[in-house]
Amino acid sequence: MMNHAHQVYRARRDAVLQSMRNHAGGGLALVPTAPELARNRDSLFPFRHDSYFYYLTGFPEPEAVVALIADPDGDRHVLFCRAKSEEREIWDGFRYGPDAAKEIFGFDEAHSIDTLASAVADLASDRAALFTPLGLFETWDRQVTQLLNDVRNRARTGVAAPDQVVDVRATLDALRLVKDGHELKLMRRAAVISSSAHRRAMERTRPGWFEYQVEAELLHEFLRDGAQSVAYPSIVASGPNACVLHYRDNNRQMAAGELLLIDAGCEYHGYASDITRTFPVDGKFSGPQKDVYELVLAAQTACLAAVKPGAEFHDYHKAAEQVLAQGYVDLGLCSGTVDAVLESGAFKQFYMHRAGHWLGMDVHDAGLYQVKGASQKLQPGMVLTVEPGTYIRPAANVAEHFWNIGVRIEDDVLVTAEGHDNLTAATPKSVADVEAACVR
Repeated sequence: MMNHAHQVYRARRDAVLQSMRNHAGGGLALVPTAPELARNRDSLFPFRHDSYFYYLTGFPEPEAVVALIADPDGDRHVLFCRAKSEEREIWDGFRYGPDAAKEIFGFDEAHSIDTLASAVADLASDRAALFTPLGLFETWDRQVTQLLNDVRNRARTGVAAPDQVVDVRATLDALRLVKDGHELKLMRRAAVISSSAHRRAMERTRPGWFEYQVEAELLHEFLRDGAQSVAYPSIVASGPNACVLHYRDNNRQMAAGELLLIDAGCEYHGYASDITRTFPVDGKFSGPQKDVYELVLAAQTACLAAVKPGAEFHDYHKAAEQVLAQGYVDLGLCSGTVDAVLESGAFKQFYMHRAGHWLGMDVHDAGLYQVKGASQKLQPGMVLTVEPGTYIRPAANVAEHFWNIGVRIEDDVLVTAEGHDNLTAATPKSVADVEAACVR
């Protein structure tokens, strides 16, 4: 019997079917999962499902496609997946197979993936439109082209191919932008796990450690608490590396007197967390480090105040720029008035990215930031990151005591009817709380 979670997936598929009827009066939607990728020779990278496919199915296996048929005679939910195989299960592990997948995941039909080409050619015949992700996977684009040609080759039998091919991701992006209760439960758990990992990193980091040793502490906590993987490669950036936005090497030896910037989050049952904290390697901020840190924290506080229903997505980005520009003037990093610093873009020497992004199944999640040239309006159920920062590289116009200070503070925030809910608020953030968490 289909459980509650898989009823949620079926409801999402029903929403796509309704969108198909609204757009073209019906048709066929085909959404594949991600292909397995070779790491080297006969070794594969760990498989990670495609987010669009998983959003519609909850089905975790590779080699699968979901087909949705919007038809006047009744909608159909169809899954194509790997056949049950005792021999392959001995080597590779459990497979659901079509029969079990149909019952457990709430499909009307399920068939072997080996029958996809012939079955889909029948399903696509005389449909007004084909809805599928275009340009997502090169191999899938070739399959779709072949499918359409197979249907066109039946023209003499009176069969017509779809005369519209629509990228289904426009519909799915809009659906994924507002999280349902099932998604939020998973995201809250991912946030708790990642928050615990950041606290562990603060407690255990020592001068003389290498960045990868801290990365190992993060990964330990992720896996110990039930996460399946990292949501993205962890950034563990000490000293000058904290001024590299997407630093990945994680191989430098850390020293007392330096800051350590950690941008890391786990993935829990398909949903990402994304937290950044910055703390002193030896547990105590120096004067200039504290000044910069408190400026970034003030910017984040202003950002959080701007996250509420009805606000424009770009509002909290503007709040970050305003506070940071004022701070740079106060600290002598920028000269002139705040308005002049903002207008000239001089602040971008130290702050060159946006203050956040959507968060969900992907760490940079699906959804538009602008609609017809206007900023997206925030509404309850949206989840975004709030992550202003400051990165001060050595430069002739910068006092030397600020050199190589990089600070970013990032939380995961749910828009609610009343305002917002900081899902990662338990992660130490004030100067006092961070220094207390670093006490060894």
